[in-house]
Amino acid sequence: MAVVTVVGGQWGDEGKGKIVDILAEKANMVIRFSGGDNAGHTIINPQGKFSLHLVPSGIFYPQVTGIISNGVVINPAVLLEEIDNLESHGVDTSHLLVSDRAHLIMPYHTLMDSLEEQRRGEGSIGTTKRGIGPAFADKVSRTGIRIGDLRNKDVLLSRLRPALEFKNAILTKIYEVPPLSLEKIYQEYCRYGERLSPYIIETLPIINSAVKRGDFIILEGAQGALLDTDFGTYPYVTSSSPLSGAVTAGTGLSPREATEIIGVFKAYVTRVGSGPMPTELKDEIGELIREKAHEYGTTTGRPRRCGWFDAVAGRLSTQLNGLTSIALTHIDIYDGFPSIKICTSYKLNGDIIDYFPSDISLLEKCQPIYEELPGWQEPISKAVNFTQLPAQAHRLIARLEELLSCSINFVSVGPNRTQLIKVNSPLP
Repeated sequence: MAVVTVVGGQWGDEGKGKIVDILAEKANMVIRFSGGDNAGHTIINPQGKFSLHLVPSGIFYPQVTGIISNGVVINPAVLLEEIDNLESHGVDTSHLLVSDRAHLIMPYHTLMDSLEEQRRGEGSIGTTKRGIGPAFADKVSRTGIRIGDLRNKDVLLSRLRPALEFKNAILTKIYEVPPLSLEKIYQEYCRYGERLSPYIIETLPIINSAVKRGDFIILEGAQGALLDTDFGTYPYVTSSSPLSGAVTAGTGLSPREATEIIGVFKAYVTRVGSGPMPTELKDEIGELIREKAHEYGTTTGRPRRCGWFDAVAGRLSTQLNGLTSIALTHIDIYDGFPSIKICTSYKLNGDIIDYFPSDISLLEKCQPIYEELPGWQEPISKAVNFTQLPAQAHRLIARLEELLSCSINFVSVGPNRTQLIKVNSPLP
């Protein structure tokens, strides 16, 4: 049927969870393929409001197999807390699977993440301090522990002992903090293994079987393209690739399988943490957007930095991901705005440029060049089809399509499932 990848087009928090949740109504499988619990997807449905950090957004549909794949790093305490919260609200999690290849976040990862941010001082990256980066670093350095290791206590101990010995040397000699207890961590993770064992499985054969059957599969990304380790605002980036190209490494799926790649963009931009953001608004307009849209981090509660839509950055994201369509969210936040601005290019050292510099020292000097469009006064949250949107909204959408060279097939006019307008979408 279809293999659809859903990725963030900006700095994350674009509303991917809602798009996946709606598409999952007719899906057979939803796979989370990157990141960790530093990502947060907010879902509002008849069962309540849920903040998911690891569990795929399709969990609310009983016919959907939800998979946390090998590309995700997992804090077992966070995962169990999510499972318990879902179950307490009557959500069945028996159709959740976790790849045995996924790496674990250990207590020393979260501790070292926090200590390293403190060491950076004013140059801190603004991580969530949840151990994501250190866990991915251990994965690459071949010293990580995988969630499949929890099923065998002897294997777990054999992996944990040398890893902790090395980490304790760093903690005591470099950071000058007390060492962590091998026995305490071992027993804690043995308990996690006992509870999570029913969910842990080799997921690749299951995914491949679904592809052969022609199932409708959704691949759910985390964060956004501008936080990619290679193509984002390095070093102010995340620790794994949020791009559509990460699907193969993060799930085992062939890159030839994807039929649709949807990029989710807000009608403006937001960012959590440090790093350059050319269109950031440090005035009453930025504050108005933040308060109207409740722009506070799902994971940390930190206020998000807000700015006008950046089409220069958006073009980079569209190209990197090979987007086939766009879902535009939060357009209703512009209700009552007399005008709306879009950044179409940058001014850098007196020159006009239309590309996103890789050097953040240059990006920090970029001044946005804006195009101003008329706003609308009437609320649009009750619109159920494209024709019910005001002409000014049509013009905004058409201009964004032109600037990004990609069609906008979904327009979100509010937080609920019903507040999504499909525009010539090929998907069911």
